[in-house]
Amino acid sequence: DVQEYSSVVVECILSGIMSVNGKKVLHMDRNSYYGGESASITPLEDLYKRFNIPGSPPSSMGRGRDWNVDLIPKFLMANGQLVKMLLYTEVTRYLDFKVTEGSFVYKGGKIYKVPSTEAEALASSLMGLFEKRRFRKFLVYVANFDEKDSRTFEGVDPRKTTMRDVYKKFDLGQDVIDFTGHALALYRTDDYLDQPCYETINRIKLYSDSLARYGKSPYLYPLYGLGELPQGFARLSAIYGGTYMLNKPIEEIIVKDGQVIGVKSEGEIARCKQLICDPSYVKDRVKKVGQVIRVICILSHPIKNTNDANSCQIIIPQNQVNRKSDIYVCMISSAHNVAAQGKYIAIVSTTVETREPEKEIRPALELLEPIEQKHFKIISVSQLYLFLQIFISRTYDATTHFETTCDDIKDIYKRMTGSEFDFEEMKRKKNDIYGED
Repeated sequence: DVQEYSSVVVECILSGIMSVNGKKVLHMDRNSYYGGESASITPLEDLYKRFNIPGSPPSSMGRGRDWNVDLIPKFLMANGQLVKMLLYTEVTRYLDFKVTEGSFVYKGGKIYKVPSTEAEALASSLMGLFEKRRFRKFLVYVANFDEKDSRTFEGVDPRKTTMRDVYKKFDLGQDVIDFTGHALALYRTDDYLDQPCYETINRIKLYSDSLARYGKSPYLYPLYGLGELPQGFARLSAIYGGTYMLNKPIEEIIVKDGQVIGVKSEGEIARCKQLICDPSYVKDRVKKVGQVIRVICILSHPIKNTNDANSCQIIIPQNQVNRKSDIYVCMISSAHNVAAQGKYIAIVSTTVETREPEKEIRPALELLEPIEQKHFKIISVSQLYLFLQIFISRTYDATTHFETTCDDIKDIYKRMTGSEFDFEEMKRKKNDIYGED
């Protein structure tokens, strides 16, 4: 019924869902490992090969097999869509997670803990006394907001009033608006300011709800790296009859009368009714519309001013560095079984805006100094063209969370099935012949 190419998180989640729903799924990947663009590279020697670094890692890096280096910087919102997908499919039984120790925001060359509760707002050094009181009132308003109860709107029409007007209502200053929109609501740009406030309020509530689940921060991270996520969903698909083939080169996508009918690999043709793949498999069917730069940095110390956190996220809002889009830093360490003892991995990412992308991320790199090793990669972002029964996933954006990725999964699901995405449809069938005890 369905063929999938690439074992990126998006494709693996969709293969798991389709398998649970009774579809026959064949999943192929040209690589020898799961994850594609979202893989965790191990051992460290393989990372050197991937970035064409001559020689072997120095002895100071420890054992090569102690490293699982992510190619993209992502955390999971504790109350977000991906966690719901993991819980509904019970893929959590194959994974272990740790809470990220902190979430920080950049202001005036320094980093501060993101205040997201009333108590944190009053204690934060990010704001002055009067600003704290106004921000506290705003957080109380958001916490009490209920779309089903107009009494909580306080004169705001959530479907018409812009977020800019809501900020004016609470008399919030530009710095507070910056970290609210970018570190709490997790917007990449300021376009949201002139849109109805409903979406932003819900995003802030998601952040607060995620934080409330574990306390330290709203983010979770899987032990042994993000590469564990596609493997978990691949296992789910296999349990329900899905077939996986790694190291399988794709020679041709066969289209007849404008509709996909199969794929040719190593001289053989596998026929299908629908095809899901990432943009790298259909370069002639996508158009480059931008770039993302990512820098993998290896450190021997925690990031300064994070209370020696062994994991954290830092968001540099666009206005703080005169840009159009935010810069993100995602840091993990040996505590997550992804690096040798005493080592830290920090990944910097942002949307490229100039012809000198390495200069664009300098404010983030300065926060990480001294840096032992830096590995740069620039990724093309593609605009997708729609074809009959060929469904192309989107390139990963610069953000350090999976919410936009989950939106892509739900969009592909709707286009494939003709129905809205329903988490209930993801539940494992207890009496299925492929189910586990």
